[in-house]
Amino acid sequence: QGIESYCKKILNYSQLKGLTEKLCASLAVSDTSSVLSGEVSRLFGDKDVTVILYLFHSRTGELGLSSSQKGQMRVNVKDKHGDLFDQWVIKVMKPLLVEDAQRDFRFDADRLGAERSQGVRSVMSVPLMIGTRAIGILRVDSPHPGYFSNEDLRLLSTIGDIGSVAIENAQLFERIEDLAIRDSLTGLFLRRHLLERLSQEMARQLRRKRDLAFMMIDLDDFKQYNDHYGHPAGDLVLKRVGAILQETFTDPGAFVCRYGGEEFAAVLPDCSRGQAMALAESLRRRIEQEPIPMRRQETHVTVSIGVAAFPLDARLKEELVGKADFALYKAKSRGRNTVCGV
Repeated sequence: QGIESYCKKILNYSQLKGLTEKLCASLAVSDTSSVLSGEVSRLFGDKDVTVILYLFHSRTGELGLSSSQKGQMRVNVKDKHGDLFDQWVIKVMKPLLVEDAQRDFRFDADRLGAERSQGVRSVMSVPLMIGTRAIGILRVDSPHPGYFSNEDLRLLSTIGDIGSVAIENAQLFERIEDLAIRDSLTGLFLRRHLLERLSQEMARQLRRKRDLAFMMIDLDDFKQYNDHYGHPAGDLVLKRVGAILQETFTDPGAFVCRYGGEEFAAVLPDCSRGQAMALAESLRRRIEQEPIPMRRQETHVTVSIGVAAFPLDARLKEELVGKADFALYKAKSRGRNTVCGV
């Protein structure tokens, strides 16, 4: 038995080495999450074992599902924010081992049955910690009672320690990348990133034989607003308009950027020029009607919008941007607070 235990430990350490190497090669949080849950599933799994990774949202602090796997397949989990077991781990911030959920005095069997229809009998779960700060929960469950041992929990805790560092590194990497491609004031993408994405999106739409619309959006008389109310007020307007753009363009693949100064741009895949004109008009009205409190009075701003479409108006990126810019110039020359197409 001692030799068998020793051999198992050597095997575990070998597998941990492989896990660490794979995690080090992952830079995105989504990739790191997938590698972690996949490797845990392979270490502990049979086809009935489910591995779930929850991470705390950096802004809201809410626990949310990052990845879930059953056997070697991704699986949909109903509890996107955790169940009774996960709440227990969050509360005490200690590893959890449940040999039989139906007999464990710490958990109400009736509530468990109501919360989760599929049978979960054995559970082990560990908090993912960076120092004293929790970043998530790594959990493994089985429909069979007595499936996991204390030794399994120790191994999962070690994996959790390795995974915590990898996930934090991936989160830091994504934050640094965000700083390079996002505007610090509005949180929108920067012009350089939009132009890179626009090239990729145009190529994709060409393959699919689908339309794409491009909008240039400019705040009217923004210099006068800045001069009258001051630059902090101008910053507030830019942030509010940026937020409205993000609320407006929510279709899959759509993205918005701060093109420069008081100018914004939007890329809308699967959108014809006619659809984009209607969207632009709706956006123009929304911004015009938006109250912006300033010095105890209600102020308003307006925008002019130029719209061009691919491949109807242009087949090259530079041509598409130029056509939208010309349409914006037309809108400005027609008295501002209006929408123009090519």
